[in-house]
Amino acid sequence: MKLRSIAAVLPLLAAGCAMQPGAAPDTPVPIEREAVTYSTAPCFGFCPVYSVTMTPEGEGVFTGQRHVAATGERRFSVDRATAARFIEHLGAVKPVAGDRRIEMGSPDCGVAPTDMPSIDVRWDANTGAAPQSLHLYLGCRSDEANRVRAVLEAAPALLPIDAFVGKR
Repeated sequence: MKLRSIAAVLPLLAAGCAMQPGAAPDTPVPIEREAVTYSTAPCFGFCPVYSVTMTPEGEGVFTGQRHVAATGERRFSVDRATAARFIEHLGAVKPVAGDRRIEMGSPDCGVAPTDMPSIDVRWDANTGAAPQSLHLYLGCRSDEANRVRAVLEAAPALLPIDAFVGKR
């Protein structure tokens, strides 16, 4: 009886160890991850200038430069769900490939005043792929620029960085 029980369970245990189709023996399973850096640039005035980098694991680095409550580097952590929300939120405006610039003179800008700040986002993958980036000059007023601006301006509120940034 014991032998039959073992014989019945053995195939189930072996199935749990089955390899993925097409995977070679001893081939490591790649773990892709993408860190995202959100940066603000100066304006003609007192705009906060800082960057914040977030990893999927929830490790964040805030670097305050000018007109912020905390200058220099500040490390912080969030849970993976919060990190994922931030990264996925910015993914809505990630270029399909390469870099994208929405600035004065570009087709997606429209008429724009001068001396406005800009926001830059950079996606860095650990897969060896080239980084991707998005640049938005906040003076751009086309429908597309407004759509991108709404996503970018909402992103900092998804992270606990208000105390570092201060009044906006």
